[in-house]
Amino acid sequence: MVAERVVSKTRRSPFSIIHCPFVQRAPPCGEWKRETDARSPTPCTRKAPVGSCKILGIDPGLASTGWGVIEAAGNRVRHVEHGTIETGAEMPHSKRLAAIYDGVRAVIEKHKPDEAAIETLYFARNVTSALTVSEARGVVLLALEQAGLPVFEARPDDIKKAVVGIGRAEKAQVQEMVKILLALDELPKPDHAADALGAAICAANNRGERAYKMGVFDKG
Repeated sequence: MVAERVVSKTRRSPFSIIHCPFVQRAPPCGEWKRETDARSPTPCTRKAPVGSCKILGIDPGLASTGWGVIEAAGNRVRHVEHGTIETGAEMPHSKRLAAIYDGVRAVIEKHKPDEAAIETLYFARNVTSALTVSEARGVVLLALEQAGLPVFEARPDDIKKAVVGIGRAEKAQVQEMVKILLALDELPKPDHAADALGAAICAANNRGERAYKMGVFDKG
């Protein structure tokens, strides 16, 4: 039996985040400040996130589960670390799932994120692959729930749109844009780690929007 490998790369650098136009259910973390909401016909103010918030993005997979940690503060984020949790095909199926769970818990323990981001399930032509990804996603969600982390969920095409600008972007395009947005020296590899960073970026972009949709505002 071969134990799982946790592969990680670290680099820190700031960038101005772009806007992602959709919202999911996880409440945003961080402190808040009042700012005028010019979009509302009724005079009001809403609270925008300004405090530091560490976000863990995860891209589940049985052979390789990608993860990426960023820190958001106001409308800026910086890269903290990214990597993968890998399991060998020779391992019993149940032990591979346990290894993913243990790996996610280890990342949570190391970085102590405030919230997590993950892709929603989608239908795939390869049913077998979809089932194994679903199982990996299940143990990841269990680890996040047991750690008490709120979870932001977004469709894969929405994450791609947030990072690249188009919902049908190729994985190579996602990697390139994540590299540019985070000012990394090289492409984030493998692509599972890049997808995880993309999910985290999308969650960071939506902190203010999620608060607004959830009614975290005061009318004047």
